[in-house]
Amino acid sequence: MGISRTARAGLAVAIAVPVVAVGVIGWQQAFQEDPESRPRAVNTGPAPEAEAGAGSLPVGHTSYTIPRGAVIVAPSGSDAAAGSASAPLRTLAAAIGRAPEGGTIVLRRGVYHESVTVPEGRRLVIQAHPGEVVWLDGSSRVSSWRRSGSVWAAGGWTYRFDASPSYTKGAPDSSNPDFKFLDPAYPMAAHPEQIWVDGVAQQQVASASQVRPGAFYVDLRGRRLLLGTDPSGHEVRASTLQEAVTIQGAGSVLRGVGVRRYATSIPQLGTVKVLGANVTVENVTVTDSASTGLSVDAPHARLRGITALRSGMLGMHANYADDLRMENVLAKGNNTEHFRPAPVSGGIKITRSRKVAVVGGVVSDNRGKGLWFDESVQGITVTGLRVVRNTDHGLVLELCAQAVIADNVVGDNGEDGLKINDTSFVRIWNNTLTRNGRDLHLIQDHRADDPTAPAHATGRDPRHAPDPAMTWRIGQITIMNNLIAFGRGGSSCLLCVEDTTHRRAASQMRLTVNGNAYTRQGSQNPRVLVVWPTGQGDPKSFETKAAFRDATGQERSKTPLPLPADIAPLVNKPARTAHQGAWRP
Repeated sequence: MGISRTARAGLAVAIAVPVVAVGVIGWQQAFQEDPESRPRAVNTGPAPEAEAGAGSLPVGHTSYTIPRGAVIVAPSGSDAAAGSASAPLRTLAAAIGRAPEGGTIVLRRGVYHESVTVPEGRRLVIQAHPGEVVWLDGSSRVSSWRRSGSVWAAGGWTYRFDASPSYTKGAPDSSNPDFKFLDPAYPMAAHPEQIWVDGVAQQQVASASQVRPGAFYVDLRGRRLLLGTDPSGHEVRASTLQEAVTIQGAGSVLRGVGVRRYATSIPQLGTVKVLGANVTVENVTVTDSASTGLSVDAPHARLRGITALRSGMLGMHANYADDLRMENVLAKGNNTEHFRPAPVSGGIKITRSRKVAVVGGVVSDNRGKGLWFDESVQGITVTGLRVVRNTDHGLVLELCAQAVIADNVVGDNGEDGLKINDTSFVRIWNNTLTRNGRDLHLIQDHRADDPTAPAHATGRDPRHAPDPAMTWRIGQITIMNNLIAFGRGGSSCLLCVEDTTHRRAASQMRLTVNGNAYTRQGSQNPRVLVVWPTGQGDPKSFETKAAFRDATGQERSKTPLPLPADIAPLVNKPARTAHQGAWRP
C-alpha cells in the first residue's frame, strides 16, 4: 500500500510548517500595542506531551467484571470445548455463535487472527480478561523467502484486496479535482497490502523494478511478494485479513482489546465497524489499519477511550451517526498513505449526523485535517479537546449548523486552527487558538446559492431534506472569551472573516465578537489582527483591537464576559465564570 508506509514506524507526522515559539519579548510587544488583550491565567499553546492521558488505556490494563456464565476464549482452547474457564473455546467467531443473547465473551491473553461479525438481532459484550493483553491481529507471518536477484521473493500469495480509491467498491477515483482521493505523487495509497519487518512498516511500490530496501511489491500474476529488505533472521508479517469486528447487533459492547494490521479497503469503511444502534466501544486501540481505523454508521453510539493510530487514510469516521458521543479519544499520526486533504483524510471526520458530542481527548499529528464536521452535521458539541500539529486545518465545521465549541486548545496546525465554513448558529467560547496559519477563520462560499455545486447532490442529509435549519450560510455566530494568539506569517490574520460571494457584510451575518484576547509576535507578525467585511465585497483589515472596536462596535468589553448558564455545565465550570482562553492545559 502507498509509498509512505515507513511513517507507521513512529507516531509523529512531520509538519513542514515552522512552530513559532512563545517568547517574553513577543508578549511584551503585543501588550504594549493592545494592553486590554492581556489574557487572565491562560496557556498560550499546546504542550509537546499533548496526547498524555488521552485515548484508550494501554492494552492489557483494563479490568472488567466477568459475569457468571460468560463464554471464555483462549488461543490454547478448542472450539469443541464448553467455553468455560477450564475448557475455553479457541476462536472469537465460535464464541459469538455460542454465547446467549445478552451474554458476555471474555478473551484470554493472546493474539486472535480473526474477522468476526456480531449479527443483527444479537446483543453481546466482548471484553478482554482483566489485566491480560488481547490483540485481534490481521497479519500473518511470511517465512518462505528466497533470494531473487537483488530482492527476496515469497510465493503462494493468493490474497486479493480491493484497491478502489472511493467509498464505492470497484469505482475509480473522481474525475472532479476537488473530490479526488489520490495524490498523484502517492499512486499506491488505496492498495491495502501491508508488510512489516521486525515491526517496521515497508513501503509498497507499483512495480518490481522499484523494489529497494524498505519497500515491497505485490506480484499478483506471479502470486508472490517481492521484498527489498533481507528477511534473514527477521520476522516478516503481512496483512492477510481485511476487517476485524463488525457490530450489527444493537446494544452490543466491545471493550479492552487491541486491533492491529488489517488490510481494510476504503469501501469497507473501517477495521472496526459499528452498524447497530446503541453500541458501546470502550478502551479499544486500533493501529495500522490500511485505510480507516474505526467507523460508526448507526445512531446512539458511545465511544469512550478510543485510540486510532497510524491509519492509512483516516483514524475515525462517522456517518448517519445521530446521538454520537465520543469521550477521551486519541487520533494520532493518521493518513500515513498521503491521501489528499479532501475529500477525506486525517484524524476524525463526521458527516450527516445530528447531536454529536466530542468531549475530551487529543487529535494530533495527523496528515490532513484534525477533526472535521462536514455535510449537514447538526447539533455539535466540542469541549475539552486538544487539536494540535495536524498538517491541514485543525478543527473544521463545514456545511453544518448549531454548534458549541468551548474550552479547546487548537494550535500548531499547518492551515487554519478553527475554520467555520458555510455554517450557522455557532457559539465559540473560551478556546485557546494559537500558532495556526489563521487561528480563527470564518468563510462563506458560493455553495448555498449554487444548485449545480456537487455538495447539493452529496452533502445534504437525505433524511432531513429540505431542512430550513441547514442554511449553509455563515450566520449568528458568537465569539467570546477566546485567546487568539500568534498566528503564523506576516500576511495572515488572527481573526479572519470572508464572504467570497461578496454579498454580505459581517453585520448582515449577525456576528458577535467580544471579550477575546489577541496577541502576536510584535506588531508585524501577523500585521493584521482582524479581517472583517464592513460592507458587501468590502473587507477591511484592522491592525489593532482598538481600531477594530472603533470601526465595527465589536470587542466593547475590556474584560472577559460571564460564562452562560447553558455552556457552563459543558465545560464543568460555574455559570458566570469570567475567563479568557481554555481552562485545560
